[in-house]
Amino acid sequence: MAVAFYPGSFDPFHLGHLDVVEQAVALFGDLVIGVMHNPDKDSSMFTADERAELIRQSVTHLGKKVCVEKYAGLTVDAAAKIEASLIVKSARSGADFDIEQQMAQMNHAASGVETVLLFSRPEHSYISSRYIRQFTLSGGTIKTPMVTAPVQQALLAKKNKGAKS
Repeated sequence: MAVAFYPGSFDPFHLGHLDVVEQAVALFGDLVIGVMHNPDKDSSMFTADERAELIRQSVTHLGKKVCVEKYAGLTVDAAAKIEASLIVKSARSGADFDIEQQMAQMNHAASGVETVLLFSRPEHSYISSRYIRQFTLSGGTIKTPMVTAPVQQALLAKKNKGAKS
């Protein structure tokens, strides 16, 4: 089967991401999750090391089919380095789709690698890392399942640390 590469900042990793990971493993077999620093996104809640570890803890049920690696630079370069035959991306909305379509075309033009777009289930389509960060840093507590247990614990720790400052 193909080696697929699922890149993202995953800050934090949530159930929509996990849904896409599970679909990608079912479709392609081996999956490398690439944790990157994206300078175009607002401030990070977790370091790249923390994000990678939280993802590892969140995907243990998938066994050795999934590995998590950190990377910097271009996604196509990271995909080439691990010899991925395709890039997996996801979209929640039409705006996301437009952005991902442009990136897929740029990546293909630069390297020839194909991009496959997967969609999370409707019950996860509203979940956004940005809003989880904003909500948590503003003192809110997430009451519906949006994140895995390890991520929930890390969010609570960040929230409690912020309340003590």
